[in-house]
Amino acid sequence: MRAACHAVLDAAYERGVRRVDAARSYGRAEEFLARWPADRGHRDVRVSGKWDYEHVAGRRRDAPTHEVKEHSPAAFARQWRETEALLGAHVGLYQVHPLTEDSPLFGDPELLTALGRLRDSGVRPGFSTSGPRQAAAVRRALGLEVEGRRLFEAVQATWNVLETSAAPGLAWAHESGAEVSVKEGLANGRLALDPPREVRDPAARHGVGPDAVAPAAVRAQPWADVVLSGAAGVDQPVADLAARVVDLASGGFDLAEEPERYRATRAALPQG
Repeated sequence: MRAACHAVLDAAYERGVRRVDAARSYGRAEEFLARWPADRGHRDVRVSGKWDYEHVAGRRRDAPTHEVKEHSPAAFARQWRETEALLGAHVGLYQVHPLTEDSPLFGDPELLTALGRLRDSGVRPGFSTSGPRQAAAVRRALGLEVEGRRLFEAVQATWNVLETSAAPGLAWAHESGAEVSVKEGLANGRLALDPPREVRDPAARHGVGPDAVAPAAVRAQPWADVVLSGAAGVDQPVADLAARVVDLASGGFDLAEEPERYRATRAALPQG
């Protein structure tokens, strides 16, 4: 698995990618990632880390509990300590994953102070969002201040041509100076494996796959600063980066689903 991970990273690096997104909860992702820049001698790789979810099921699909979600000073301190030990100076952004508008973080001064100290140390605090009310979470989180300064400097949210509900909040975030990263640009594979005609047609015109058109639609949004790939094989960075030659600035899609319907479909997708 480590070799496969490094092969994907090599393919992305060869094509100009210098930023990687990882999380402590993603199995051994941080461990595998930590070895890669050291083994290759890369000093220009920046990492966006995440903390919160802790997977407790091991490899058991039948476990009664698969993950524990905890926004607490202790969870933050423990996970940041572990991330820093593995990835050190490569980490430039550390994100709460995911933050919803009812998270206990908003009412926890000890945790907010700890995140403020992280900010003051030179590591940007950020957050990801999920669910049908992402825009509300974005606005509430970016309103937080610690010692008179905005706490969070970056947001990562779901947006794709099937789920567009976060767009107003993300546009506002971008205009206010926060960095906006977009996840699930391929709708968890739906737009690559079973693309609608509106995605297939521009793919054929540009001589690329649908897995280039979907991220190109994200790149066409004026508020999108970073588009995450989610590549799991060496061919995927090549396909995803083909989005750079797809011009959708004048095009549009009319494929958006209701957020609740999108989430229900997402939850029913087969798990790898």
